[in-house]
Amino acid sequence: MNESPDPLLDLLHLLDLEQIERDIFRGESRSALVPRVFGGQVAAQALVAAGRTVPADRGAHSLHSYFLRAGDPGAPIVYTVDRIRDGKSFTTRRVVAVQHGQPIFHLSASFQTHEEGMEHQAPMPAAPAPETLPTAAEMLPRYADRFSDPGVVDRLIEAREAVDLRYVDAPPFGTVGEAREPRSQVWFRTNGKLADDPLLHVCMATYVSDMTLLDSVLLAHGRGGWAVGDVVGASLDHAMWFHRPFRADEWLLYDQESPSASGGRGLGQARIYTADGRLAITVIQEGVVRVPRG
Repeated sequence: MNESPDPLLDLLHLLDLEQIERDIFRGESRSALVPRVFGGQVAAQALVAAGRTVPADRGAHSLHSYFLRAGDPGAPIVYTVDRIRDGKSFTTRRVVAVQHGQPIFHLSASFQTHEEGMEHQAPMPAAPAPETLPTAAEMLPRYADRFSDPGVVDRLIEAREAVDLRYVDAPPFGTVGEAREPRSQVWFRTNGKLADDPLLHVCMATYVSDMTLLDSVLLAHGRGGWAVGDVVGASLDHAMWFHRPFRADEWLLYDQESPSASGGRGLGQARIYTADGRLAITVIQEGVVRVPRG
């Protein structure tokens, strides 16, 4: 991957896929916090691939995806797009991500021309202004003694340099052993301005949406997460609905909760609001959440 002193430029490069031939794209990978490709990266790249085959007047309004195998961060990923349907108002694409000859991820995405219609939304919940909250670089060192690996703090900070992500309350690793309400809020935006391409903002939000959604599952059980070593987990599926226009380089409130955990799986659901209270995105994800054996 092209290394630059600007983490946001690095992330934008990661999302700028190479077109191999019609409907086939190749994406690079980056080192992750764990020895597999970050799920948000694969989902965002797959949506980029789908969007590259859709007319510019059609915006993404939903995606549904499954994580099939762990991705290898040392190898490129090939994305093949199937043009399922091109209708008068809606366009449907299916994307399969392949590494080492095997599918690792599957996504279906739908795009729609702009249309006026009925309007209502769930109100935005209360949350303190993001400017009043600590950055990752300010917050993470406070919990250095909670992590099984002392190098985790630096790696977490580095992984979030492209995106300014601020927790409203203590993250799961901040209150290990203390069961809390299964709800978490974070504010996020990119650390720098983005181009006006709506697809870019949707893909950037897709990337970020996989970072913290299962936190609420951990909170309900007083677990700190993989970095603490008291949970083994991975995303299983991920769905998003894009309701209204937004910019990923402006503050977005990610209001997350977990209605259920059972069978070694946890469910997270969330709403993402713009700073002025518009409901922009709904997100639902189920993941493996297991207590380590032994």
